[in-house]
Amino acid sequence: MTETFAAPAVHLEAVALDKSYRNGTDEVAVLRGVNLQVRKGEFLSLIGQSGSGKSTLLHLLGLLDSPDIGEIRLEGKRIDHLPAKTRDELRNRVFGFVFQFYHLLPELTLIENVLSPLMIRYSAWDYWTQRRELRERALRMIEQVGLSHRLKHRPSQLSGGEMQRAAIARSLVAQPELLLADEPTGNLDVNTGNGIIDLLEKLNEDHRLTILMVTHDEGIAQRARRLVRLSQGRVDRIHERAA
Repeated sequence: MTETFAAPAVHLEAVALDKSYRNGTDEVAVLRGVNLQVRKGEFLSLIGQSGSGKSTLLHLLGLLDSPDIGEIRLEGKRIDHLPAKTRDELRNRVFGFVFQFYHLLPELTLIENVLSPLMIRYSAWDYWTQRRELRERALRMIEQVGLSHRLKHRPSQLSGGEMQRAAIARSLVAQPELLLADEPTGNLDVNTGNGIIDLLEKLNEDHRLTILMVTHDEGIAQRARRLVRLSQGRVDRIHERAA
């Protein structure tokens, strides 16, 4: 008897997305009818030249922007049309974000930066009553990214690679279901950038964290299990790496 395996469930989906922006009196089309499925637990890279629409697509999928036409679906349910408060909650609880520019708060220490999403999530009283548990969670995440020796350092005292690792810890402390990474190695040298991808691969393999990464770097993109290439606002090619 031939054994069959069910395909991984679709975690996040773009359905016929169009997105345009105005440049003076001109309207510039960025995405044109894009369809994309991100499978649960996969590591997918989105690659394309500057202006291909890859960052715009990531921002739409993470509810940082809204499509002109089309839908964003999370586990089959449309989410882009939900009330603003509900979308805010999804960004805080379901999605984790890592950007090329680390967006660490300069006046906070590393551990304070990592704890910041939890400070936003909980009321002052709820945070206070759970502060020990939440701090322990942050410490475990910081240890996982290899920064336990930097707890009290501020961003200005960290290297580029350390700041990116801190940003990853901050995004994961809220225990998101999906990690959306926009050029996470863009400001790093080759060796440091590869170290960040090593970390993302480990998080994907150990925790089955769904990761969608935008990059313009062909070598970095090839590290993901599946690669989707955008060109002129459309999906051009999809390549799946052999297991």
